[in-house]
Amino acid sequence: MIMKSKRRVRTSKDFCAERASQGQRVGIINLGCARNLVDAQVILGNVQKQGHTIVDIKNSEVAILNTCAFIEEAKKESIDAIVDLVELKKQGRLKKIIVTGCLAQRYGPELIKEFKEIDAVIGAQKLDQRNVPEQILLTPGHTAYVKICESCYNCCSFCVIPAIKGKFVSRTMESVLKEVERLDAGGGKEINIIGQDITAYGMDIYHQKSLARLLQKIAAVTKNIQWIRLLYAFPAHVTDELIDVIAGEDKICKYLDIPLQHISGHLLKAMNRNMTTRQTMALIRKLRTRIPEASLRTTFIVGFPGETQEDFEELLRFVEETRFDKAGGFAYSREEGTPAFEWPDQVPENIKKKRLDKLMKVQRGISQSVQERFLGETLNVLIDEKSLEEKGLYIGRTEFDAPEVDGAVTVRSQKLLNPGDFVSVKIRDTYEYDLAGEAV
Repeated sequence: MIMKSKRRVRTSKDFCAERASQGQRVGIINLGCARNLVDAQVILGNVQKQGHTIVDIKNSEVAILNTCAFIEEAKKESIDAIVDLVELKKQGRLKKIIVTGCLAQRYGPELIKEFKEIDAVIGAQKLDQRNVPEQILLTPGHTAYVKICESCYNCCSFCVIPAIKGKFVSRTMESVLKEVERLDAGGGKEINIIGQDITAYGMDIYHQKSLARLLQKIAAVTKNIQWIRLLYAFPAHVTDELIDVIAGEDKICKYLDIPLQHISGHLLKAMNRNMTTRQTMALIRKLRTRIPEASLRTTFIVGFPGETQEDFEELLRFVEETRFDKAGGFAYSREEGTPAFEWPDQVPENIKKKRLDKLMKVQRGISQSVQERFLGETLNVLIDEKSLEEKGLYIGRTEFDAPEVDGAVTVRSQKLLNPGDFVSVKIRDTYEYDLAGEAV
């Protein structure tokens, strides 16, 4: 782990502008979540605007590494990527290395000191509240991510995001709608609304939770876009109005990514989740009642300081009884700068691992069972790509599957299909996370 120091970061925000006349070949490596992907797209847009050429990283003169530092595993991945780029520079295959993103924001001085080969360290990208940034999409043309806010309105005791990203910031509705209209006019078929805390959208600039109103406006201005997906919905900020809009608007995917983190009452309080056990269960019941077809995705943390075996067993029972469509798990990562870092009763790593393995084993069985409900059904599938291995074979997703993080549908079709096509698929086989079927 990199330790903090008081040395100032040698940043270079105008790095690309200073060398625009050279027209260098610039490549990017993006690590982390879809929010980071949006930042990478904005970075590339600025790079191209300054006269540089965007190329694959293996053909670049200048490498930009957009890092993640959310948990220890992400930091290690970022450091490993820096080491790889440094080796390429030593071999003469790279001229410059620029490190940006969350790791650069947290540990800039240490990175400069540790890796002399780094040419510039630039902190995390700032969200423009009013303007639509120029972006070079790193997603297929038919799907895109739209970031509507930055940082988190809540301050969970385990999370370093507010320390990295700063104060919660929402974009104006006007800027979001302009971006959506641009994507819609460009042939987009799906947009994924993202942010650390999208259900708090508008609380800073409109002084109320405004996601439901924003979604209604997005649905009204889109013509080509048929799927509007919500990612990373903080549970304490889910309103009845939002649930009604999801239930009533056909374009909004009946899918909600709502990280719960735990169910034990004293752990929810310690985590500063602003939700009790009873409130959490009531929210799940409400969602299942008012949007019965909804696919619910969640995440849990095991091994949080003070988690007893009884707490973990309570979590397992909750998962078994609730039967989430999709659930991910993480072993608690002790992050300096967070309240929980200093707490006693830290859970040993071997126990964290055992608990995580057991949790995910239970969820795999649930997922297999949940998937079987689609057997013999005809589903609307968005085609993402053609198979390179077999003619007439395609890979797509249902509205219940977010890009990258969820399962896929393998589609056989006599007819030629293209990425971005919607097709009716009769499901013939089901697996733990994926489906397979034939185009009707």
